[in-house]
Amino acid sequence: MKRILLILVASLVLVGGAFANGDGDSTKKPTIVLAQNKPEIDAQLKAYAAQWGEANNVEVIIKSCGGGTCELGEMLKADYAAGEMPDIFVIAGLQDYLEWQSIVLDLSGESWVSKTSVAFTNEGKTYGFPVAVEGWGMAYNADILAEAGVDPASLVNLDGYRDAFAKLDAMKDALGLDAVVSMAAGPEMGWVTAHHNFNSLLSNGLPYGDTSVVDDLLTGNVDAKRLAEYADWVELLFNYADKAVLTTGNYDAQVGAFANGNTAFLHQGNWVDGNLAGAGATFKTAFAPHGSMEKATDGIFVAAPSFYAVNSESENVDAAKQFLTDLATTEAGANYMVQEAGMIPAFSGISQKPSGQLSTSVMEWSGKGKVYSWNQYLFTGEFRDQTLAPIYNQFANGAISKTEFIDLMTNAFKSL
Repeated sequence: MKRILLILVASLVLVGGAFANGDGDSTKKPTIVLAQNKPEIDAQLKAYAAQWGEANNVEVIIKSCGGGTCELGEMLKADYAAGEMPDIFVIAGLQDYLEWQSIVLDLSGESWVSKTSVAFTNEGKTYGFPVAVEGWGMAYNADILAEAGVDPASLVNLDGYRDAFAKLDAMKDALGLDAVVSMAAGPEMGWVTAHHNFNSLLSNGLPYGDTSVVDDLLTGNVDAKRLAEYADWVELLFNYADKAVLTTGNYDAQVGAFANGNTAFLHQGNWVDGNLAGAGATFKTAFAPHGSMEKATDGIFVAAPSFYAVNSESENVDAAKQFLTDLATTEAGANYMVQEAGMIPAFSGISQKPSGQLSTSVMEWSGKGKVYSWNQYLFTGEFRDQTLAPIYNQFANGAISKTEFIDLMTNAFKSL
């Protein structure tokens, strides 16, 4: 009898310890972790997640990693190795999907799929929830251009930008400018050069969805004329940039220079609307095309920037899927995307429109059908970040000439 009592007491101690540590607690909320790559919407997404979590009795943890201070791909690999893979995570396109294909859940049956034309799909199935619609060209301060007598309509090719940059540079003191363009090519900013600027080489001037340049480069076939003109474009941006921002500046430094009226142009996308508003910028702004070619081009780069994927190995798949569904189909989700995060929603049935000037510009270009594809994500992140980004950085620092830049880029493609 004494032995039985001892066993009962020991059992109670173990059970009590289990409940004290949370094991076996049937009242504990399910938890979903979302890892995303847009630190500029971190606060807004966390606020929405808390609101949604409270309403659905789910704890939602947001992990933001990006913007030059943290690389999401590396964080995800570390999380996966540690057995802590998020329930929802961001993929940028085909190469990211292929990397995580074994754990990316098929979302084809979700109700939001019929409400968007820019979801990530592969072989007829939907795997990625589009975070937003985004775009970029060359953002310009319309007030400064008007004062200098520069017509934005002339900014369609290399000659147009050469003339505009030279004129503005000669008037820097009168206009109160530190530099003509705010461009960044430092070690933390490879996503500006080897992602966004790189896409000028890949899709500028081509019909939407045309991957002919990419297809050639992936097989080592380089169009020397197109690459040479592209190198002229990169050189032009670097020559008229503030050297400190160009070589060592982070995202805040780059965007801040434009927001404060210290530059006439900014090489970023509509996601900076919130930064401009936060800095109290009152000038008029919009996008002009990239001038990466001698021939005129009449469009900007527009697509879904990234996609939320659901981890098929998650213990809370249903909660993760519901989080995404509500984001796309409820008034609260629309309010978060448009009013709080300032994004252009990728889903039909949402009447709200962002108030930011650059987002409005993206919608205007899109409405006219004057858009070019995002093709940079058809290359691996490793190739963009570890092979191409250092080449841009060397060029920006003056460590290599334009001829060497072209040679290094050519060799990089041939190595593929």
